Amino acid sequence: MFLGLAAYAGLFFAAFIAATILPLQSEAILVGLLLTGDHSVAALLLTASVGNTLGSAVNWLLGRGVERFRDRRWFPVKPAQLEKAQRWYRRYGKWSLLFSWLPIGGDALTVVAGILKEPLPTFLLLVFIGKAARYAVLAAITLGLLNI
Repeated sequence: MFLGLAAYAGLFFAAFIAATILPLQSEAILVGLLLTGDHSVAALLLTASVGNTLGSAVNWLLGRGVERFRDRRWFPVKPAQLEKAQRWYRRYGKWSLLFSWLPIGGDALTVVAGILKEPLPTFLLLVFIGKAARYAVLAAITLGLLNI
């Protein structure tokens, strides 16, 4: 039982960290746990999705507070880049959060959503849907449920 809880906790932690600006891949851990056959697929998908969504909420919080530092020399994003990201988000809106799972640009979307003050409930719902769909497709491929 302890090993089962440790597996879920490890997956949650990996998914959480992977959604922040820190580099980590939760997909490999999910695939490994799926292949053991020792865990509920639904519980693994829910654990990874919730962890990844909450990690994205950290990015949203960073976005809410980061703009006050945008004029500092050490600020990691150039003003032109930040303006471009904000224009893109304004153009495509909250629905772009369904793509927050993308490996390139997904984390930036969640930060920009915070900067532009996307309401947290809307943010959490759309990010959760996108990330859960990604993990579900990965699980289906891993378990051979899709003929790809």
